[in-house]
Amino acid sequence: MVKVVVPVADGSEDIETTCITDTLVRAGIQVITASVMGKREVTFARGLHVIADTLIDDIALADADAVVLPGGMPGAQHFKTSAALQALLAAMKTSGKIIGAICASPYIALGDHKALWEGVAKATCFPAFQDKFRTDLPFVEWSEAPVVVSGNMVTSQGPGTALRFGLCLVGILVSEEKATELKGQMLFQE
Repeated sequence: MVKVVVPVADGSEDIETTCITDTLVRAGIQVITASVMGKREVTFARGLHVIADTLIDDIALADADAVVLPGGMPGAQHFKTSAALQALLAAMKTSGKIIGAICASPYIALGDHKALWEGVAKATCFPAFQDKFRTDLPFVEWSEAPVVVSGNMVTSQGPGTALRFGLCLVGILVSEEKATELKGQMLFQE
């Protein structure tokens, strides 16, 4: 069974986290939510209290075929400062496994870690960060596309693109046929 770790933090974006986890579970993927806060209970950006499955410190590389970061602030900042998450992401990159990030996370949580961007030609993030993204990551072309796949990195823009992002991940991690099946079941509009 495919396993995906979805880090969560105080301030993670509610819609993005829910869309990602729900879509992946519908595809038969085992989703493991992992708090970076040192405690399992986190409070999302809109005040929703959630209990994560585990702590990020308890996740090993073998536990994940992909790591997918929701956005939200200050959630993405918490991801950036989590040594355990950053070590896991580095191991994922080295192993050629999928790293996904949406909204603020491509720039805030991953932007300072240039090694994660090696081999990534194009990416996207929340449009308000595009100027900083272009300045700080000039070797990665910023795209206006709602979802971008390049190398082992999958990026997306924000809450309104979260379902498309989740379905793209299903296409990569399971199959395009499964993604198409889910689009029909979920009444997804292109």
